Amino acid sequence: MLRFDRLSLRRGPQRLFADASLTIHPGQRVGVTGANGCGKSSLFALILDQLHADSGDFSRPREWVIAHVAQETPADTRSALEYTLDGDRELRDIEAALAEAEAAHQGERVAELHTRLDNVGGYSARARAARLIHGLGFRPGEESLPVNRFSGGWRMRLNLARALMCRSDLLLLDEPTNHLDLDAVIWLEQWLKGYPGTLLLISHDRDFLDSVTSHIAHIEQGTMTLYSGNYSAFEHIRAERLANQQAAFERQQREVAHIHSYVERFRAKATKARQAQSRLKALERMERIAPAHVDSPFHFRFRPPRKNPHPLLRLERATVGYDAPPILDGVTLALSPGDRIGLLGPNGAGKSTLIKLLAGGLPPGTGSRETAQDLNIGYFAQHQLDQLHPGHSAIEHLRQIDSAASEQSLRDYLGGFGFTGERADSPVAPFSGGEKARLVLALLVYQRPNLLLLDEPTNHLDLEMRHALSQALQEFEGAMVVVSHDRHLLRTTSDRLLLINGGAVDEFRGDLDDYPRWLAENRAEARAPQSDEGDKHHSAAAKRERKRLEAQRRGQLQPLRQAVERLDQKLERLGQRRLELEQALAAPELYEAASKERLKALLGDKAELDRALEQTETQWFDACEALETAQQALE
Repeated sequence: MLRFDRLSLRRGPQRLFADASLTIHPGQRVGVTGANGCGKSSLFALILDQLHADSGDFSRPREWVIAHVAQETPADTRSALEYTLDGDRELRDIEAALAEAEAAHQGERVAELHTRLDNVGGYSARARAARLIHGLGFRPGEESLPVNRFSGGWRMRLNLARALMCRSDLLLLDEPTNHLDLDAVIWLEQWLKGYPGTLLLISHDRDFLDSVTSHIAHIEQGTMTLYSGNYSAFEHIRAERLANQQAAFERQQREVAHIHSYVERFRAKATKARQAQSRLKALERMERIAPAHVDSPFHFRFRPPRKNPHPLLRLERATVGYDAPPILDGVTLALSPGDRIGLLGPNGAGKSTLIKLLAGGLPPGTGSRETAQDLNIGYFAQHQLDQLHPGHSAIEHLRQIDSAASEQSLRDYLGGFGFTGERADSPVAPFSGGEKARLVLALLVYQRPNLLLLDEPTNHLDLEMRHALSQALQEFEGAMVVVSHDRHLLRTTSDRLLLINGGAVDEFRGDLDDYPRWLAENRAEARAPQSDEGDKHHSAAAKRERKRLEAQRRGQLQPLRQAVERLDQKLERLGQRRLELEQALAAPELYEAASKERLKALLGDKAELDRALEQTETQWFDACEALETAQQALE
């Protein structure tokens, strides 16, 4: 078991929590929640022996095997399958010892190691690793590709697969759904339900926490408390506790006020002086109850659009793609004020492609895209976080949109998104992913759009900000189309679900709770063997023809794969250069008057690099789409 005994933990001068006493028993699945910066990740570092307690004790069984997701994403040349298999350290040790024994012709040792290999499931390990890889969204065949062929987000999925591959006693997962789409989130949810060990999970996804966890460890106001039940149960218990605490606080404040009033009235009277002093001592001995804090730090809403034409946008038999066959074909869709649409569909079906078509980023190949004259699109996508100017502050970004607004009105507005005081004036270069996402949302909301296109808007946002966004979207007067792996956001903001599958866009017949079942049935159909026409399919001539077609297919795909690989390597070089520039721009001394010329040069380099990176990313995306389209055409 994991035992915390009056444990206190600091990170630098900041006290994260104090006097934490709780026990986590084997097999429990614990969600770790709390505001950003409260100490959740530091708690994991303590468990991994990377941090040490300032006081108190922490203990865990020495023999426990701990698995966690590595944050670095190395450009490994080995296949995704071999990289994932490394997660099972005991398996790899046995394999290495077996190879050594076989080379030395040690027959008895070889037999012993084969027995051990069988005991740890070594003969089925590769199949198990492939299931993990495919469950997390990789296509069949991609498990044999080298790790360095995948982008950063897909490498993080491989890191997650590697952690799940480990036959661990304790699994630590820190925001595992951030790089996943809804299909992969649903798969991971089911996998974790069957995990036999102890799980500690940091997540801001309410539905995911509700489905997976049996307990919640909540860090708040310097304390850590363990609650039984999932996240919804925790919220109910916490709300009751805070209400009781607030009532007790208010009663105590009335008592304190009464004592102070008594003391002030009778302190000067000789006959009452002793009683007054006694009351003061009682006040000093009183254990003060803290007021309850339940308010979110985020408060914002969408102002009504300046104009709300009907319809806002119309697609008529639109086809979109990068080559034949198209990704989406014959899409007819009209968007009017008040429409709230959630997009569902398997990984790679074209959800983001439809968003880009609606946004005007991709033109229809055939058909039409008609827009109202006063259409004002608010488009949120993850790549927009990288388009923030690293040397500018939040208030400078907002002033570029509205130069006529007063300083105070801009500060008041940014305060609703958590940018208060000095934070509103700080350059965004060192901001966390969550802070950048909040700023992009703030800029989007300020422009009063009448059509919102949101592609995974909750990545990196904590529970409080997700709740505030959900509340604001429910009151939004325009139209909205959203892609999200956060089912709570979809459930609370979408009135209509569209399913994208097989190049078509149709109404989803069912609600969000029916989608996992549809997904399972769709996967089963994809795996089902096709019927044969007698023995012709298995004849020698048929086999030769299949081999010829496979060779032809490989030859046709090779140039496209080489183009993707070249662009991937270029992206890696540009990304490394951008990281170096951002680190340089994060230095406080750079913004002093003496460093003005160096700052100007670095910002110029960063702007040029951003343009090159954006152009290369577009080329890489086009190349990947061309490869995927060619693969589909040849299958």
